[in-house]
Amino acid sequence: MYKNLRWKIPLILAVLIGAVWLAYPLKEKITLGLDLQGGMHLVLEVQVEKAVEASLDRVADDIKRNIEKEDLEIDRIRANYDGYKIGIQLVDALDIPDIEKILANYGHLEKQETDPTRANLIYSFTPTEIDRIKENAVNQGLETIRNRVDQFGVSEPTIQRQGERRILIQLPGIKDTERAIKLIGKTARLEFKLVDESISVEKARNNMPDGDEILNQREENKEGKVTLTPFLLKKRAVLTGETLTSAEVRYDSSQFNEPYVSLNFNSYGASVFYQVTRDNVKKRLAIVLDDIVHSAPVIQDAIPGGQAQITGSFTTEDAKDLALVLRAGALPAPVIILENRTVGPSLGQDSIDKGVRSIIIGGAFVICFILIYYKLAGLVANVALVLNLVLMLGSLAYFDAALTLPGIAGIILTVGMAIDANVLIFERIREEIRLGKTVRASIESGYEKAFRTIVDANVTTFIAAIVLFQFGTGPIKGFAITLCIGIAASMFTAVFVSRTIFDSSMNRKKFERLSI
Repeated sequence: MYKNLRWKIPLILAVLIGAVWLAYPLKEKITLGLDLQGGMHLVLEVQVEKAVEASLDRVADDIKRNIEKEDLEIDRIRANYDGYKIGIQLVDALDIPDIEKILANYGHLEKQETDPTRANLIYSFTPTEIDRIKENAVNQGLETIRNRVDQFGVSEPTIQRQGERRILIQLPGIKDTERAIKLIGKTARLEFKLVDESISVEKARNNMPDGDEILNQREENKEGKVTLTPFLLKKRAVLTGETLTSAEVRYDSSQFNEPYVSLNFNSYGASVFYQVTRDNVKKRLAIVLDDIVHSAPVIQDAIPGGQAQITGSFTTEDAKDLALVLRAGALPAPVIILENRTVGPSLGQDSIDKGVRSIIIGGAFVICFILIYYKLAGLVANVALVLNLVLMLGSLAYFDAALTLPGIAGIILTVGMAIDANVLIFERIREEIRLGKTVRASIESGYEKAFRTIVDANVTTFIAAIVLFQFGTGPIKGFAITLCIGIAASMFTAVFVSRTIFDSSMNRKKFERLSI
């Protein structure tokens, strides 16, 4: 009658051995979440408006170059961030049709205003283009931060998007949180700009030449005193960090062996760098990182090969961090920190101890109650309960899921749900025995009648757990993962395993009465 025991028992043993093999040793196989291991929790907001403004500046520069190629004269071209508009002031209104032909090639621009009497054209980004730039800014920021964290060497980081412009970052086990924040939050926008030496910085402050800006070089001595040296620079960058292929830390040949960052450009960047240095010999070229001038050396000769270097008052760690962010790429827009929480490892260990203690105490109470109330049948339920915990730990290890404090809560909840299924079954069996049925018939009927109720209860809970996992973040996901795994494990142990134990017992000996 119980021929199916031939495959049920080996299946249960195989699942049990597999779960133990996956979970052992527990400390190495189960990854602890941020709240248990300690680490850093950040929520960043991408300043997407800055990305649109930067894109507007690039388009304005590109339009200016294309107009100059056609030998057309313009008085000036200016980007207006209010409404993301580009204003073009012409020298001669007769050039308007020719310039409009050039602007027709920019499908992401739409004409706002034309004033022939004042030789003025105004174009702006289309709403679709603005949305696209903002969306790309967040997605590119996410990938750039992920690249930086990967190079920083953090194991099991969580980096994901939240809402329209926010990025969630969780770095378990990290100790140097200040350094991590600097690496993650640095925009790392590298630009090479020519120094305008036609007038002094003092005169430029009173009457800024069109297309120029003043940026400072920041130097800090050993005593910590900071000196700012202003430079008058051409606003338009002749080369950016987008053409970099590598950035490495090197040491100069002086007696101080000071570190610097060596840069290599791709073929396009190397070609542009050669042309710029060739055409501007004896002029100064500033290396600017996030609007701070790191150095402004004089170009002595054309530089082929696409190599440059960033020097400054670097420590070895500063130089390594700078090389890291340059290799990972610049953020398309600055980010601001909305939330910064650091969890210490001692607090995490305390949470682990309390969580384990609660599982042991709660489990002990449940086991004792079930043994007292259901007697020998309660022993079957307890065996299934222990197997349920083993399966959960093995599943967590297999899916490489991080165990969090809410995850421990999910395990505790699952313990109660697993016992709840056995309670439904045992009460059904008791009812069948009271009706005068045999032990074997009561067990079969009890499992069949309770099965539908158990499935309904577990399926609805499973659906709720999936919703929590899909739309929740951080701790909520940790709870949802353990709950989903626990439901699947409890269905297997409470229904399949316990039934197999009863069937195996009935197959060996005929029971006149059942201890339940």
